[in-house]
Amino acid sequence: MEAFTIEQLLAKQAAGGELYHEFLRHPSLSLGLYVLPAGGVDPQQPHNEDEVYYIVSGQGQIDVADETRPVQPGSIIFVAAHVPHKFHSITEELKILVFFAPAET
Repeated sequence: MEAFTIEQLLAKQAAGGELYHEFLRHPSLSLGLYVLPAGGVDPQQPHNEDEVYYIVSGQGQIDVADETRPVQPGSIIFVAAHVPHKFHSITEELKILVFFAPAET
């Protein structure tokens, strides 16, 4: 079994100094913690994998293709492979669990 707490993941992400910290990888799935500061810019590009975002904390918006939605704790967003998407208008630091299937390449 592999088990994690948000506190452990946040500490490792902060220590690494990167926006994204991958913490689990199997051929069929990978998971990471993505942290975007208030007022920050989301630098990501479309991925080759399907992904799901779960908003742990924070406030902002996400564009997926031509649709915009607010995000807050508890929001769950599915983004199909190759679809353009970005978080923006971040008013409170976003802490996001990211699930890729299959594992991100």
